[in-house]
Amino acid sequence: MEPLIEIKGLKKYFKTPAGLLHAVDDVNLSIAKGETLGIVGESGCGKSTLGRVIIKLLEPTEGSILFEGTDIAGMKNRQLKEFRKDAQIIFQDPYASLNPRMSVFDLIAEPMIVNHIGKSKSELRDRVLELMETVGLAPRLASAYPHELDGGRRQRIGVAHALAVNPKFIVCDEPVSALDVSIQAQILNLLMDLQEKRNLTYLFITHDLSVVKHISNEIAVMYLGQCVEKASAEELFINPLHPYTKALLEAIPVPNLKNRGKAREVLTGEVTNPINPGIGCRFAPRCRYASEQCINSSIRLKEQSKGHQVACILY
Repeated sequence: MEPLIEIKGLKKYFKTPAGLLHAVDDVNLSIAKGETLGIVGESGCGKSTLGRVIIKLLEPTEGSILFEGTDIAGMKNRQLKEFRKDAQIIFQDPYASLNPRMSVFDLIAEPMIVNHIGKSKSELRDRVLELMETVGLAPRLASAYPHELDGGRRQRIGVAHALAVNPKFIVCDEPVSALDVSIQAQILNLLMDLQEKRNLTYLFITHDLSVVKHISNEIAVMYLGQCVEKASAEELFINPLHPYTKALLEAIPVPNLKNRGKAREVLTGEVTNPINPGIGCRFAPRCRYASEQCINSSIRLKEQSKGHQVACILY
């Protein structure tokens, strides 16, 4: 399928007193139109930074971000404003991302007013109420404020806010991690229904592997700013290759007492310092298969089977 987003050699470094922090380091990914790419990894691996760089909330240090074939990395002012209509984000914390002084109606209407969508007040109101119905918010909540609502309803406001400008691409930055399990399922089903009806493309960021398997077509595993494995959701769970991916899958709780005594692979060793890291594999200090080659040579993603890439000397 034709890619909507292509990321080539993307880097994002932050200056610190100790040196450059490599938050995103030489990431190459693509997302086909109408599909979902899941990004998983431990906290601090660069997932959220990657998502924010892709939609230009953060400026990339190096690399290109192609949206429908156009590089957005150098976009400014008017071009960037037009791109904002096509690319939106749903934030992790549905309370912190909403202005507490604005009602539900105003929060959903704001992006439409900024982008001059809706020729009259009545048209704007109809559009807001339509979006509220789409995301499952009752019309009576239009005058409510975020602090009066539960987490699930707040996140529905965030979804409606993102949909207000009819985007093609949405970064979902851990949109269900702050919600109860039952509410998580509702929001996930809502996102999947919207994707099917509107042909939306998602970058879905999470640390919950069961969630990412449910919603993603492909999954990329990140470790300290780098992509270490990428495959279809089904293939990654059936045939994980990278030792880090295997460790992540081992950590998934299994609700079966028969597995209570089953031995699990536990990671040991120290996490590599993300400030001025060396050229070698950043997972090497925690990997039982690590050798001198892992530490002293640059290891890039290589295709092992159709659509399955891994960055590891074992393959």
